[in-house]
Amino acid sequence: MATEAKRVTDIGPPHYDQFLHPMIKANYGKWEVHGSIKPGVLSHTGPAGTIYTVRCASPRLVSINFLRNIMDLADKYSDGYFRFTSRNNVEFLLEKSENIDPLIEDLNAMGTLVGGTNNAISNVVHTQGWVHCHSAATDASGLVKAVMDELAEYFTSEKLPHKLRVAVACCLNMCGAVHASDIAILGLHRTPPRIDNNTLPNQCEIPTTVASCPNNAIRPTSIEGKTTVKVDEDKCMYCGNCFTVCPAMPLADPLNDGVSIWVGGKISNARTEPMFTKLAIPYLPNNPPRWPEVTSAVKNIVELYADNARPFERVGEWINRIGWEKFFDITGIEFTKYHLDDFRHAGTTYRRSLHNRY
Repeated sequence: MATEAKRVTDIGPPHYDQFLHPMIKANYGKWEVHGSIKPGVLSHTGPAGTIYTVRCASPRLVSINFLRNIMDLADKYSDGYFRFTSRNNVEFLLEKSENIDPLIEDLNAMGTLVGGTNNAISNVVHTQGWVHCHSAATDASGLVKAVMDELAEYFTSEKLPHKLRVAVACCLNMCGAVHASDIAILGLHRTPPRIDNNTLPNQCEIPTTVASCPNNAIRPTSIEGKTTVKVDEDKCMYCGNCFTVCPAMPLADPLNDGVSIWVGGKISNARTEPMFTKLAIPYLPNNPPRWPEVTSAVKNIVELYADNARPFERVGEWINRIGWEKFFDITGIEFTKYHLDDFRHAGTTYRRSLHNRY
């Protein structure tokens, strides 16, 4: 294994190998067997020995108390070694198998579920939502909490046909992985920005505001001798870029903002090529704090996937096998005009046959 050369500057991150568990360093590039002991617990064996991984959920936007509890457990059971995965799971790296069950008991005692491995729902990757993001149409962290409370059994077990990746993005800018997850929850704005013509001339730079729109929907204008802007509502796609550079153009609308559901995406290249998600439900209302319409819709899709997909089929592969017509039929989702893709280059993806599969 290559070691880090002597650093000349402090630019860039430190080399990752200094953070690796000693057992991982010793077995690096020499792994022999990967095992799955039970939901949430994995093993990896090499010439130097075996290391065990215990995976648990995290709320992503974590408190100081949660971090301190996690670090205390890591010090107690895994010699201080733990990591966050790309989907915000916490993984403890243990050398002693006898520490696995006591660690799981302590995690459960603090209200943290263990699971998310193999044929299960992993932790949900999501964006900032109302907690932080200025262009959010919904609250990502609140939605994730509500949805995963309903789907916790699929996190702590491995009874799904294959792994299931869920993502939440709070607006169409999609900071989350909603374009390539099995099930995606996407917040959406449905009204153009409201322009405060009294504040805008003093708060915003007109050329920058005009240039911020990717659809050229913003044009400079003059009202009562003050230079301001106007929005072509037919061109506006409610992305919020203008509000990013001009706070006098707020986009959030508590009555019209809502949530859409997308399905069928994946990054994996196994069995079939990677796929983008496709629209399933164009609009559901924002009803915090539990979002009953959204949680019910997602749970319906997950349960139908669990009951009808073949082993090792991802959601998109299952839908492509049975046909989108059948998918809309068995889920009870209404097919609307919003499901018709009118994007400029969408014709290359159309099914050019009259055959329906039922």
